[in-house]
Amino acid sequence: MRVRVLFFGVLRDLAGQPSDSLDLPEHSVLADVLAHYEARIPRLRTLSSSLAMSINQEYAAPESRLNAGDEIALLPPVSGGLGEAVVESATERVNCAKITREPIDTKALLAKIKRPEDGATVVFEGIVRDNTRGRRTLFLDYEAYEEMALKQLNGLMGQALSQFRIREVAIVHRVGRLQIGETSVLIVVASAHRGAAFDACRWLIDTLKRTVPIWKKEYFEDGAVWADGEPFPPEITGPEGSRSGKTASK
Repeated sequence: MRVRVLFFGVLRDLAGQPSDSLDLPEHSVLADVLAHYEARIPRLRTLSSSLAMSINQEYAAPESRLNAGDEIALLPPVSGGLGEAVVESATERVNCAKITREPIDTKALLAKIKRPEDGATVVFEGIVRDNTRGRRTLFLDYEAYEEMALKQLNGLMGQALSQFRIREVAIVHRVGRLQIGETSVLIVVASAHRGAAFDACRWLIDTLKRTVPIWKKEYFEDGAVWADGEPFPPEITGPEGSRSGKTASK
C-alpha cells in the first residue's frame, strides 16, 4: 500500500524534500514509517524521541495501523508559531482560528470581539524580537501544517470555552516571512471577569506553543536555524517519545 509522508521544519531540511510517497506492506503501523526514514536519514535517529507523528491530520501513536492513501506527517517539536491569503474555519463566528500571510490587525479583531456585557478583554501578541541568545535576528520564517494546525487551534478554543468562564476567543497566527516588530500570533479572549480571561489566554498560548504544528526558522547575520521547540506533551508522543508503543515491524 502507498502512503504520503510530509516533513516539516528541520525534518524537511534533513529529508531534502517537503513530502514523499512510501510503499509499505499491508498491516504496517506508524512506527514502520519512522523506522524507514531513520534507516534512510541516520541523523533522524537523534531526533526520534522528540518527534510527534500524525495520520490524516490527527496526532497518532506509533502502533497505529495505516491504510492505503493515508497522509502521514513527521513533526518536530513546534515553535510558535493558501489558496487565498487567509485560511480559516468554515464558521462565521468571531471565535474561530485563522492562519494568514498578511499582517495581523489587532485593533480590528479586538473591536470585532468586544461586547457591552464584557468586563474584560485580554490580548496576547507574540512579537518578532531583534535578538535570540545574543545574536541579532534579521527576520523569521514561519511554516505550518496548515490543515492540522487549524484543527488544533479550533480544538484549543473549544477547550478554553468549556474550561474557563469566558464568552469568546479568537486566535490568528501568521506564516511566511516576518520582520522585526511584526505580530506572529494574536490571541483575544473576552469574558465578564478579568481572572477567567487572563487564565484562558495564558493557557491558550502555552498549549499552542507545545501542540500546534507551526515552526519558525530564525535568520541571523551569520546563518539560519530552526528554533528549538518545547517537548510535546506525553499524550501526543507517549511517555518515552515517538519510540513508545509497538516497535517497527520487520
